[in-house]
Amino acid sequence: MMRMSSSQDIRPVAIPIADVLPWAIFGGLLMFMMIYFVGAEQGALSIFQGAYIHELVHDGRHLLSFPCH
Repeated sequence: MMRMSSSQDIRPVAIPIADVLPWAIFGGLLMFMMIYFVGAEQGALSIFQGAYIHELVHDGRHLLSFPCH
């Protein structure tokens, strides 16, 4: 069996913030869009006419404890 020597120096790889920032912004926008559609897309705040979006995310609303009835 091979043993690893304790003299190995393991260091994490530095990731520049400029590489991560666009993906963090994109992920944040997707998160806010999903929260809007699940939490607020109904009634007076709705962007789209009809109840299609509401019915599409209806079970997700209850799973995340948003009231809708």
